[in-house]
Amino acid sequence: MDEEVIPILRVADAAAAVAWYERLGFTKQWEHRFEPDLPAFVEVARGPVRLFLSEHTGDARPDTLVYLRLRDVDAIAVSFAVPVEEAPWAREIELRDPDGNRLRIGTPTE
Repeated sequence: MDEEVIPILRVADAAAAVAWYERLGFTKQWEHRFEPDLPAFVEVARGPVRLFLSEHTGDARPDTLVYLRLRDVDAIAVSFAVPVEEAPWAREIELRDPDGNRLRIGTPTE
């Protein structure tokens, strides 16, 4: 087993959040609910990059910032109609998901 860190992001509607993350190239891996009417806990992945999306109160706070190092920041910027910023370490954009979580996405310049 490889060791990894998987950020947990608070979402109000897991299905809507999954649809938004699919625009970034993520796919839903699985969903868990303790009972049909209880909050969802979902994993989305884009290759080796994984995020947990949780409807559970207290799992995470809104306005969380996650940095994603991805290969195609330019394509994502076009898809979301946002400008790419040049930083010394990467070409970057910043997005907010429907729940206000911030995603800084960068493609390293080296």
